[in-house]
Amino acid sequence: QLSDQQKMSESPLGRFRGVYLPPALHPLNKTFIKGGKWKDVDSAQEKRRSFLHDFCKRYNSRKKLQTHLVHLVSRIYVEDRHKVLYCEVPKAGCSNWKRVLMVLNGLAASAHNISHDDVHYGKHLRKLDSYDLKGIYTRLNTYTKTIFVRDPMERLVSAFRDKFEHPNSYYHPVFGKAIIKKYRQNANEEALKTGSGVRFKEFIQYLLDSHRPVGMDIHWEQVGKLCYPCLINYDFIGKFETLEEDANYFLQLVGAPAELKFPKFKDRHSSDERTSAEVVRQYLKELSKEERQLTYDFYYLDYLMFNYTSP
Repeated sequence: QLSDQQKMSESPLGRFRGVYLPPALHPLNKTFIKGGKWKDVDSAQEKRRSFLHDFCKRYNSRKKLQTHLVHLVSRIYVEDRHKVLYCEVPKAGCSNWKRVLMVLNGLAASAHNISHDDVHYGKHLRKLDSYDLKGIYTRLNTYTKTIFVRDPMERLVSAFRDKFEHPNSYYHPVFGKAIIKKYRQNANEEALKTGSGVRFKEFIQYLLDSHRPVGMDIHWEQVGKLCYPCLINYDFIGKFETLEEDANYFLQLVGAPAELKFPKFKDRHSSDERTSAEVVRQYLKELSKEERQLTYDFYYLDYLMFNYTSP
C-alpha cells in the first residue's frame, strides 16, 4: 500500500489529488463598469460571493476532496479572448450562455442565429480539461470564473419536463425504458419498448434509488458535483431567477462588446409555460411527503450553498 501511495505522489496527477479550500476571495475587477446602473446587481453579487465563501469555509473545514483536477474542471467552458471560464449547469440558461461564449470567441456574429444543435453538438467551444495541467492552472488562476445556478426543485422539474414530456431519441430509450421497467408495476409492452410516458413520481423513485438502473445525468446532478463551488473559487455567481440582469452585468465586467446582450429567448419548447414555483408545486403534489423530503435532502447542499429557501 505504501509503494502505491509513493507511486501516486510521483505521478503527474498525484500532486492534484488532495484539493483544499479555495484561496481568499479576490475582489472583482470592475475596470470596465461605467455608470451607476449596476449598483444593485453588484451588491447582490458581493453578498452571494461572501455567502458561498463562508459556507465553504464552514462545510470544508476538515474535509479534503480526493479527486483529480482534470475531473474537477470537466464541465468548465473556456473563452480565451475575454479570459472567461463558465461552468455549465444544465437548465440554468446554459444553452444561451454557450451562444454568448461563441460570439465572444468570434465564432458567430450574433447569439440569435445559432441553432440548438450547433450549441450542444457543434464542438465549437473548448473545455478546460482539454488543456494540459499548466494551461488548466494558469486559466483557473487568471480568468474570470462564473457559474449560473437555479432553485434546485425548479431545475429538477424543468429537466423532467424537457427530457420526458417531449419526444426524445436519447432519454426515452436510455432512461425511460429502465425507469418504467423498474418502477412501474404491470407496465404495458408499448411503454417498455419505447420508454415514453415516464411519470414524475417514477422519475423521483429513480433519482432517490441508491441502486439506480441507469446512472446519473448532468441535467439533474447536484451543482456541487458538476462545478465543485467549494473547490473552485468562482468570481461571479449568477442566478437563473435574475438571469438577464446578472448575465449582462457579467458581460460588462469582462469587457464584452457593448452591443452583445444576453439572449432572452427560450431555447426549446418555447410554447411551454416556463417552470415556475407554481408549476413545481403541481409536480410535487404527485409525491408523498416522504418523497418530497428526500428529494429536498438530495439537493440539500445546493440549497445551502446558494442560499435558496427550502420549498
